[in-house]
Amino acid sequence: MTNCKNCGGALAVGTIVCPYCKTRQDVDLTGIHRYTTEVPESDRICPRCDVPMPTIDIKLEGRFLIERCTSCMGMFFDLGELETVLSKSVDNVFHIDYQLLEALKNAKRHDDFPVTYIKCPDCRKLMNRLNFGAQSGVIIDKCRDHGIWLDGGELRQLMEWSKAGGQLHHQQNQEELKRLKEYDNKYRSEFDVTGSRIAGGPEMGPKTHDPSRGFAAAGGSFGPFTDNSNFNRDDEDVIAVLTRFVGRLFR
Repeated sequence: MTNCKNCGGALAVGTIVCPYCKTRQDVDLTGIHRYTTEVPESDRICPRCDVPMPTIDIKLEGRFLIERCTSCMGMFFDLGELETVLSKSVDNVFHIDYQLLEALKNAKRHDDFPVTYIKCPDCRKLMNRLNFGAQSGVIIDKCRDHGIWLDGGELRQLMEWSKAGGQLHHQQNQEELKRLKEYDNKYRSEFDVTGSRIAGGPEMGPKTHDPSRGFAAAGGSFGPFTDNSNFNRDDEDVIAVLTRFVGRLFR
């Protein structure tokens, strides 16, 4: 029997959300992956505890090495490793559970550490704080040269997010954003800043010669912009539309 980190209430075995204060418990992942210690201590330093971390093999379809702090249970993944762990651990997901994704994004958590920039375990430079995927609710710390740091319990939440269709949702958003950017580039190459068609510009279909049609000019559906009857090139710039769309994707 353990106790809630926030209110101290008793938690049943396997419980990750306190039944009293509804705080999510960031627990160790020992029960999820069988592992062995490869190196007693590596040269990589825990950014939370400032101690050397052992390298462990989580045996994910063979030898798979990561660093994990034995004190705070934080983990450091080389670039690309976290995505591999998620794809190998959670597969055959074809449905997006939007209700669960929203719950994970808004989950109440007990913060063991203050919100601050922390050092890369490898190069000791400050890492960037990034929201992982769409609606995961996990802010990762990433070094662009060496890897990604997760605090204890965050890998479990990312696995739940992935199982709820989070990766599929994120992929769909990225593909939609790419389509919009490609269309915007084609649109700008055909019309000048005044909305007049550039002589010799690429043909984009008969409808695109009317700049007042905006996104409807492409003759396709672009998610939230399916209804473009009131869109006018003179009133709004395409970049402004894209900015609002990106805001909707990652809110």
